[in-house]
Amino acid sequence: MEARTAHPGAAPIFGGTDLMVDLNFDRRRPEAVMDLTRVPEIREWGEEESWFRIGAGVTYARIIAELKYRLPGLAMASRTVGSPQIRNRGTVGGNLGTASPAGDGLPPLYASGAEVEVASIRGTRRIPVGEFIIGPKKNVLEADELISGFLVPEADGPQQYSKIGPRNAMVIAVCSFGLALHPEHGKVGACIGSAGPTPIRPREAEAFIEGVLEEGDLWESRAEIGDHALARFGELSAMAARPISDVRASAEYRTHAVGVLAKRSLSWAWDEYRNGG
Repeated sequence: MEARTAHPGAAPIFGGTDLMVDLNFDRRRPEAVMDLTRVPEIREWGEEESWFRIGAGVTYARIIAELKYRLPGLAMASRTVGSPQIRNRGTVGGNLGTASPAGDGLPPLYASGAEVEVASIRGTRRIPVGEFIIGPKKNVLEADELISGFLVPEADGPQQYSKIGPRNAMVIAVCSFGLALHPEHGKVGACIGSAGPTPIRPREAEAFIEGVLEEGDLWESRAEIGDHALARFGELSAMAARPISDVRASAEYRTHAVGVLAKRSLSWAWDEYRNGG
């Protein structure tokens, strides 16, 4: 922390998935690069009551191998990231630092109500992930702070993550969708990725499907969700998207795709719940 305070203009690096691209294409020229790979505390994860605290340096590969049953949505998203080489180096902490709306690790964090832990010589603070990222590649980190980790509640129901890209692997999401069922609380968490300036919680869609599940006593009966309700959840999710057109897709395509992903994600998660998941 003392080094960060002494060099606020230094760029932190662990996996370098995004930073090295910027350096190679001369998009950034920081005054220094701060190597975090030798900080052991950020490479560990552990349980804190009903939360998992995951260090900012825990790689995608470790999340897949070690947390796939406890945080399935985050593990699913981690599997879609790049190549094995990138998954062995890249981190969700990097997604948070970069704050790109296309970051694969972000929708599961939003859908689960995660918090970001940041540290400085002044101490640590925890920030809800939806308040931490405030714009495209913008977050609320102070100049003397570093992301030390993030905290995610243990999954209490099925989770899903899906994305669309021009090919099946090693691709930036055209759009993505994360979903988490919370049967104990009668809640559904959802998040749209890569279809707005930040990841987006489709609040109307969440409230709608929670109402459907409660009114139909579906949490208890585990009966099917009707096709109309699934379609409406997709429509409301699509309405929440705020995409742009770029070289990867038009805004119209992204909006349509978000609706499809939302409907499918809910259907997959509910089928798992009905079967005892």
